[in-house]
Amino acid sequence: MLQEVERWLRTRSWSVTDRPLDTILAAKRAGGSVVSVVLPALNEEETVGDIVSAIRRELIERVPLVDELVVVDSGSKDRTAEVAAAAGARVEHRDAILPRIPAVPGKGEVLWRSLLVTRGDVICFVDADLREFSADFVTGIVGPLLTDPDVQLVKAMYDRPLAGAAGQGGRVTELMARPLLNMHWPQLAGFVQPLGGEYAARRSLLERLPFPVGYGVELGMLVDALHLVGLDALAQVDVGVRVHRHQDGQALGRMAAAIYRTAQLRLARGHLVRPLLTQFERGADGFEPRTYPVDTEERPPMAHIAEYAARKVA
Repeated sequence: MLQEVERWLRTRSWSVTDRPLDTILAAKRAGGSVVSVVLPALNEEETVGDIVSAIRRELIERVPLVDELVVVDSGSKDRTAEVAAAAGARVEHRDAILPRIPAVPGKGEVLWRSLLVTRGDVICFVDADLREFSADFVTGIVGPLLTDPDVQLVKAMYDRPLAGAAGQGGRVTELMARPLLNMHWPQLAGFVQPLGGEYAARRSLLERLPFPVGYGVELGMLVDALHLVGLDALAQVDVGVRVHRHQDGQALGRMAAAIYRTAQLRLARGHLVRPLLTQFERGADGFEPRTYPVDTEERPPMAHIAEYAARKVA
């Protein structure tokens, strides 16, 4: 590990207990910051309500840390939007945000569009499939941004159990993202959960970043933020344990392909060879190929979008 990363681990890796809630609240009042929490959601009716309820109860009603709580629905077929609204979130629908640009499927697409329907100068993203959710996920990653003006982006770090085994979750992280970062961006080798969906950042940074529309958004954001603001502007906070729904191996393969392509674009900005991934499933006549497109599209920095610039002026 680079000496720079060893130093970063000592100075930019914290625990949620390092910043008591009263300290965070005092810093928020002093700085006048507005905090937005965004949950990108696709068919998460089983979990989104509990997450929204916990954030509203603990961080809006009990203490005034979160100023707006927004669920951006990504075309759910279930009752995700209704459950989120009933729990106290404002629900925005992906396709209704910036209709001039037709929406495409993907998590990064939803995160990018969320910048247009939130007002916070600190934006906190939380995945909507978490179980046993704790408000520490929000306070942990928002805290450094409110108390340290030099910090621009904060990732949550945590244990990820799989089938009861500690530390076995995050398979794409260990098999794809971590090797890529260690080999090509060794300054980022200190991030425990580089692909984690819980992170917070300043709007002034997010609006200058391109957003891969799919699963590559987290890796792309880390790499681009490193080049834009430097390692010392990035941080991570230990928030304990993350319990969520795990995807099957083939879904993870598609995720890994999108992440690899995101890395490839940043390594060389080279021409696209073949943005497809073929996987195999056993059928009645043996193994049958299934070919899926790999997410390759990226949205430009939001600061380049006319509607966003007009909103800021207004």
